[in-house]
Amino acid sequence: MPPDTGDDDGPVTYPSGGSTMQTDWLALSGCRCCASRRRFLAAACGACAGVAVGGLGPRGAAGAEAGRPRVRLVFACFAVKQDRPTWPHIGYDFTADIERVTTTLQRLCPEVEFLPVLCHTPEAAKQLVARGDGDRIDGYIVYQMNNWVQVMQTLVASGKPTLVADFPFAGSGGFLVYTSGMRRKHKNFSVVASTKIEDLAESARCFTMLRQGRSAEEFAAACDRVRRQRTPAADPAPCRDDPLKLAGVGECLEAMKRARLVTVGGRMQNLAKEILQRLGIEVIAVDFKEMTAAYAATDADKARQLAARWKSAARSVTLDDADETLEKSARQYLAQEALLAKHRAEAITINCLGGFYGGHLTAYPCLGFVELLDSGRIGACEADLLSTVTMIAVKHLAGRPGFISDPVLDTSKRQIIYAHCVASTKMFGPDGPANPFEILTHAEDRRGASVRSFLPQGYMTSTLEIHPGRQEILFHRAKAVDNVVMDRACRTKLAGEVVGDVERLLTFWDVYGWHRVTFYGDLREPMKELAAALRFRFVEEA
Repeated sequence: MPPDTGDDDGPVTYPSGGSTMQTDWLALSGCRCCASRRRFLAAACGACAGVAVGGLGPRGAAGAEAGRPRVRLVFACFAVKQDRPTWPHIGYDFTADIERVTTTLQRLCPEVEFLPVLCHTPEAAKQLVARGDGDRIDGYIVYQMNNWVQVMQTLVASGKPTLVADFPFAGSGGFLVYTSGMRRKHKNFSVVASTKIEDLAESARCFTMLRQGRSAEEFAAACDRVRRQRTPAADPAPCRDDPLKLAGVGECLEAMKRARLVTVGGRMQNLAKEILQRLGIEVIAVDFKEMTAAYAATDADKARQLAARWKSAARSVTLDDADETLEKSARQYLAQEALLAKHRAEAITINCLGGFYGGHLTAYPCLGFVELLDSGRIGACEADLLSTVTMIAVKHLAGRPGFISDPVLDTSKRQIIYAHCVASTKMFGPDGPANPFEILTHAEDRRGASVRSFLPQGYMTSTLEIHPGRQEILFHRAKAVDNVVMDRACRTKLAGEVVGDVERLLTFWDVYGWHRVTFYGDLREPMKELAAALRFRFVEEA
């Protein structure tokens, strides 16, 4: 069971007019959200009582009865207060966000009756569906508050009209990955990917169509139109000048055949074989024991000197025990260097989250990755082989480092925000200018050390993944417009204004996963040429 979200065992009270099924809904949500510390949530769950109106099947409102459509507003999260290292971050309390979303929707959409509930698990979602007809529920809004909580799947599969909304920098990974796959299977739901709650409210008004006998598919199509209409046009201002010094494609391919990549603690399946066969890059698997031995053999004095350099170069350092934490990070970097030298490799990728959470790594490798990237080598997150080989290819083609990220979409600004706790401070290459950076804890668990890099604005960027298994290069462009600073999700957040069709960016996440790699410069034509030389498909996702 999820942890208790209340702070006492006292009696539960409800607003006047409460329904006898309120206690059932609390059990289904997996939380005692009406305990005294959650008075707003008590009122929200008590709001299950209301106008008795007809239910809706997949084709429309039964009898098109008068009254407001009844919409179950489902807050999908693991717990109201985060008990694990995940987006937004450990210890994050959703209470204020749930209150804000509920009260704003009620104010902006008085023509819709919202019945809020928390839902933590697929089993709880099944119970919601089972009770839906008895409660005369017309449709659902799923507000995705954690990346990988799986609630939307069951509610969408019910056939009822459904809106799935992202809580940006909190539920964005699951939102993108899950909905992109479901959109190919189900026509009864639409999505909202926006930092403006007004966009969610405008789509929620489409539930009133159900009182006109309109179908779930027509509802979803109307919501899609609202999303497209509320996405602004691109800013016509040109990007800043950024000439590229490109190698020939043949030269790049030959360099890739000489490249070697170390992966630490990752699971490769058949991908390493496909990488070697189709890209020529050799993948060398290393276990955590070898990394631990390399860490133990590092020079403590050298680590202290490197930690002092990082500390003096940073705009700010916000860490407990900063010197000790930075020295551990420096030793982790020296261990990475040692493995690169031992295996004659130019790139390393580490299962950093599994290694750190599992006690295999003494420090996060984040600052070490930045050091490698700034010097023209490659350090890549999460044992992600696809992103690492993408970085190797562009290094030899354009001489620039990549920024692996977990993207977030914001259609209200026509933006995609690339978020991660690692980013180079020399995105134009090791001989290019450096940008400011801060050193903070790793965002999700508030431990170790990571980097917030304030990346240059006004330039064209290219974001891609090279997938040897699919024999594809996935590609889109965006103009770098902002560095987003907020205490949700990863530390570095580069906002880019999407070039092309924003709607297509909702498509490929279930196939490629959440990661993308962003590079400065317009690489569209060079990557098309590389794809042709490799006999890969060039797929534009925007």
